[in-house]
Amino acid sequence: MPQDLYKVTLGEDQIPTHWYNIVADLPTPLAPPLNPATDEPLQPSDLAAIFPDNLIEQEMSAERWIEIPAAVREIYRLWRPSPLYRAYRLEQALGTTARIYYKYEGASPVGSHKANSSVPQAYFNQLAGRTRLTTETGAGQWGAALAFAAENFGLTCDIWQVRSSFESKPYRAAQMAVFGGKAYSSPSEVTAVGRKLRQEFPDTPGSLGMAISEAVEVAAEDPNASYSLGSVLNHVLLHQTIIGLEALAQFAAFEEPQVDYLFACAGGGSNLGGIAFPFLRENFEGRQQVKITACESHAAPSLTQGEFRYDYGDTAGMTPKLKMYTLGAGFVPDPVHAGGLRYHGMAPLVSHCYHEGHLDAIAIKQREAFEAGVLFARAEGIIPASESNHAIAGALRQVRLATERGESPVILIGVSGSGQLDLPAYTDFLSGHMVDA
Repeated sequence: MPQDLYKVTLGEDQIPTHWYNIVADLPTPLAPPLNPATDEPLQPSDLAAIFPDNLIEQEMSAERWIEIPAAVREIYRLWRPSPLYRAYRLEQALGTTARIYYKYEGASPVGSHKANSSVPQAYFNQLAGRTRLTTETGAGQWGAALAFAAENFGLTCDIWQVRSSFESKPYRAAQMAVFGGKAYSSPSEVTAVGRKLRQEFPDTPGSLGMAISEAVEVAAEDPNASYSLGSVLNHVLLHQTIIGLEALAQFAAFEEPQVDYLFACAGGGSNLGGIAFPFLRENFEGRQQVKITACESHAAPSLTQGEFRYDYGDTAGMTPKLKMYTLGAGFVPDPVHAGGLRYHGMAPLVSHCYHEGHLDAIAIKQREAFEAGVLFARAEGIIPASESNHAIAGALRQVRLATERGESPVILIGVSGSGQLDLPAYTDFLSGHMVDA
């Protein structure tokens, strides 16, 4: 390994030219989504009211490599390739024999991995002649990312942010506004489904399922609008694979031939799939044997406690039915600080891989997550997003086990974003007031 190499940042000319589609390499086929009205396999035409043709094609594709348009790669150059760090200082703080690395997505214009998908989604919608995007957001990272991308392609953007996050993270809505987006607290008075939910559950903290219903309703009623989703669907995870593809190239520069463990947070699945799927391909083709662990919130443990079955992606039952691990479309999780992990289901691709034994999952309570985040911040100088703390906590469990055994595994952590706008959550933790949900 190169001596004292702290990070590898590839050149702009090394930004991947194609996204990786794991559907092409799955040993067993993925169950198709179903039309919610007929329970028959979904047809491309069923999605035309809310998605442009290019994204529908990506959603249904079984092609292994899908080209990244030049206009998308040009905007990616603002922050990609993102750095891969060797966490020497964290290793020293832990006194470990493990070699710890982390792929950091917080350097994007919006401070998270979400821009990897918002930019191509906005591009393909602009190409299709759409002028307006609607979406949901939990912690606000996706909402900010879509507002940023929409502004780049001359589109307007309306965002329904889960009520608990809207109230606890006011600067997220401000961030969306700076980029030209409009945020609404969900459930809202703006939509029929929102008004119905507010009447039935006046004190609800909201949920991603509720916010999705509102955004889909508005998009379906406006012929100039499209709905954009920040996670769960195949095309979103496809766009995020740029993370894992870069990481593979960066490990080669570190002269590390094998990653032993990979930890990533998982709410809807975009971050986990993005970093993990290229490594799963390495496993499928026998080049590596990486043990991948999805680290979810104990407040919304879809993989570890959910059922693997067809369910709606939203509360009102407006979306296609997806074969996934789910806690039920009506599930409303506790209002924990990791708003991006408060989803009732898991992406069908991640769910399928978990069901087939290609990856593991653990649920992390938020005190353990923030304890890990503070330790990481004090060692590495980066305050991680609330969601990312779950991945760090999961990795630290493995690090401590390796140290006890005197082993020196290579451990990769997906740090999906910056926590600069999560400082109220850190204050809650440091003051001792955090509820351990």
